[in-house]
Amino acid sequence: MYLLTARLLLISAAIILLGCSAKARQAPANTNRLAKESSPYLLQHAHNPVDWYPWSDEAFAEAKRLKRPIFLSIGYSSCHWCHVMERESFENKDVAALLSADFICIKVDREERPDVDELYMTMVQMTAGRGGWPMSVFLTPDAKPFFGGTYFPRDDFKQLLARVAEVWKTKNAEVLASAEQITAALRRAMDRRSPAGSLPNASSLKTVIESLRNSFDPKNGGFGTRPKFPPHQTLELLLGPRVGEARSMALATLDAIARGGIRDHIGGGFHRYSTDERWFLPHFEKMLYDNALLARAYTQAYQITKKPLYRQVAVETLDWVLRDMRGPEGGFYSALDADSEGEEGKFYVWRRAEIEDLLGAADAKPFCDIYGVADGGNHKEEATGKSQDTNVIYLPFGPTEEAFSRKTTATELESRLKPLRAKLLEARIKRVPPFLDDKRLTSWNALMISALIRAGEALNEPRYTDAAKACAKFIIEKLKVGDTVLRLYRPASEGTVDRRIPGFLDDYAYFIDALLDLAAVDAGGPWLAEARSVAAGMVRQFADPRGGFFDSPIGHEALLVRGRNPSDSAIPSANGVAARALVRLAKLTEDTRYRSLAKSTITAHSEAMKQSPQGTITLATAALDYRMAFPKEATGAPAAPNAMRSGPVAASAALQANGSLRVTLKIDKGWHINSSKPLSKELIALSIKVDGSANRFGVPVYPRPKKMRLGFSEAP
Repeated sequence: MYLLTARLLLISAAIILLGCSAKARQAPANTNRLAKESSPYLLQHAHNPVDWYPWSDEAFAEAKRLKRPIFLSIGYSSCHWCHVMERESFENKDVAALLSADFICIKVDREERPDVDELYMTMVQMTAGRGGWPMSVFLTPDAKPFFGGTYFPRDDFKQLLARVAEVWKTKNAEVLASAEQITAALRRAMDRRSPAGSLPNASSLKTVIESLRNSFDPKNGGFGTRPKFPPHQTLELLLGPRVGEARSMALATLDAIARGGIRDHIGGGFHRYSTDERWFLPHFEKMLYDNALLARAYTQAYQITKKPLYRQVAVETLDWVLRDMRGPEGGFYSALDADSEGEEGKFYVWRRAEIEDLLGAADAKPFCDIYGVADGGNHKEEATGKSQDTNVIYLPFGPTEEAFSRKTTATELESRLKPLRAKLLEARIKRVPPFLDDKRLTSWNALMISALIRAGEALNEPRYTDAAKACAKFIIEKLKVGDTVLRLYRPASEGTVDRRIPGFLDDYAYFIDALLDLAAVDAGGPWLAEARSVAAGMVRQFADPRGGFFDSPIGHEALLVRGRNPSDSAIPSANGVAARALVRLAKLTEDTRYRSLAKSTITAHSEAMKQSPQGTITLATAALDYRMAFPKEATGAPAAPNAMRSGPVAASAALQANGSLRVTLKIDKGWHINSSKPLSKELIALSIKVDGSANRFGVPVYPRPKKMRLGFSEAP
């Protein structure tokens, strides 16, 4: 029936173009219902001649009253191709007339409503083979989809609208029947739970690694061909323990990304993705989550290798976030657009003459040689292939190779380049900046908390740790009520705050994980208690009795399907992060409820992990964490072969998924330990040190205290 629907519409599969942006605006000639919304993305469309509705009961009621199909458009504020389609179609009066005459038009911000996005993206991927944004879907008045795609050029879109309107009127019964069949298939596809699962065995990691080897690009780094997105979850897996020499794939990828134009060499941070296979020409939007996850990866790579480049990239990324993406209350903004003054990348690219004017001839020549700057520009426009007269800043060669060719050291070369980049940044700040999406999303902020806390510890940068704590306090104070977490915080122009949208599973799972990262470095803080509170809310609102978690909370608006997605996307699988966080909680608290929930979440998705090893890496990592945390239960093996005993104390060490080493002390019955800060000076404090090394451990996690009679007093 899907093919029949496509034939009826006489439209081929959607042109799939992923990306993102915003635009310079003239005085509005029209105003529609989106003007009353607070979403930056919806407000960008508030003056289209299209008669837009937000996702609302009103829109569906009107579709039913008029017996019209719904045109649903989903995107986000920094989406380049979303705004190409806006300029071409949604601002065009002829297209707007076609839409208004025969459709009820709904616009959705995917970042605010990931449940709506996930539902219809699954449908587009099922029927068109691929998905992306802008997403364009046609629905019946009761929200059942019958055709979908992504970006359509204006002429194709006008033909599509005319044909859909005709088929709706003349072959309505066939369209409704197709919608019913698609909806039934959609429900089956989105119930991704395994009927009877088990813990993946040790060979599952080998399967994932082998799959990654088969798709690895040894020449350019990364996996697959163009376009290339930063492979966040893959990097985390390959930088962890248990992978052996396969780690080289992660390091090669990080090297290539660090050299490419996807990295902002002047201001810090990373653009969304590369349009080519060598990480050179990006779509220029910057997303908070990309930068959080990449900063984390470079921090971890630096811990492993001590390579200065990795530290430099992590620091420059996080410094950019603190400088340009931090709200006054400590939360972090969502995204920067690709466009400024109506042109994609204009804020970031350079003409050689500009650089020569800023740096002078003596410094400009080596700078341009090192950063690949050409007289006539070094790149072509992605869509047309037309040569541009501007340059994307990138490193054709790595710092070590470049330094060797110039008979200097990488450290000395960087000391020469740093002030030159600073001059360009000073000049760039004076340009018209890209649009800033200032909403604060709990889930993305949580990812940044984890990145900051890990970098603060690994790089000895207390300012990152302080920023992480401030952001966590902001979420607790502004976006948490009891054990309930909200998704969105946005100060409005009149001083009110938009907090309407409830938290989704990723908000809960990511925040629990971030709180546990904080607890690992600040055991005296409220973080573990807050993590347990949020975990209680997650279980209460999202748990599926069959195992795992739904993506949306109980009592939330009922869509066609209450989805549960085990797969990674641009961000980690929420079910995977939930399982990983529950394993951590189980180890910290010895509460068997967390262990049971973690295990059921993993086993409920065991079939998905078998079918898509590269698509479920976060869940696979959680499964490996579980086996390491509870080896006897998972494998029947004894707890730790590397245990040792001295008197009444048995000590064992286990390497964790994040590369850290966990030391566990077990005290024989009848003996006890003192705290790290005992009540009496005469008592010897517990301390853990590594012989012959400056390495140190975090604050110990203690079992529940027991009162003991010591002489004439009682003490815990």
